[in-house]
Amino acid sequence: MAVDVKICGITSEEAMAAAYESGASFIGMVFYPPSPRSVTVERAQELLSLLPPELEPEELARVGLFVDPEDSLLDSVMNYVRLDILQLHGKETPERVEALRQEYGLPVMKSLSIGSAEDLARVDEWLDVADWLLFDAKPPKGATLPGGNAASFDWSLLQGKSWPLPWMLAGGLNVGNLEQAVRQSGARIVDVSSGVEDAPGVKSPEKIKAFLDLALSL
Repeated sequence: MAVDVKICGITSEEAMAAAYESGASFIGMVFYPPSPRSVTVERAQELLSLLPPELEPEELARVGLFVDPEDSLLDSVMNYVRLDILQLHGKETPERVEALRQEYGLPVMKSLSIGSAEDLARVDEWLDVADWLLFDAKPPKGATLPGGNAASFDWSLLQGKSWPLPWMLAGGLNVGNLEQAVRQSGARIVDVSSGVEDAPGVKSPEKIKAFLDLALSL
């Protein structure tokens, strides 16, 4: 059974082509200016226009990543960019997640920062307001970004756990540790960003292909 993959933080035509042609199930566009992977509305339009317009979300879902977004940012993106899922990667409250889910009529993925078993105890508060969960590592001390820091957590914390929502594993994944991460966590969907880059924000088509080839063989 293959492991599905989200390639997050795509900023180039070459990366988009590699993700689509190599079998990604999700592609992520970052709308958070402090990130080296952030794109403008115009750039997102350009990149997404490379995908066949008839693609259904079940074939390749277009995910927009936001961090504590203002309504004005969401409106500007949603008016011009076709998205299938909203990913919230900040300190959004359950009430905010539910409000955005209702406002934009799209499934919402909530990212949760995991450092210990205690952090998993918070999952229940999101089960009624989110459609997806994403488990990421807590940012390292001094980090300025909530994700994409090439940091991982103890994947075994997720072993044997189950929730009524689909979930993804993120945080420090690369072709060298993917198999171990899947084995220890039980994840069947993973999210990778820095692990397929040559430099922050610079995706490697070769690394994308290698990661997807491995994931689809697991």
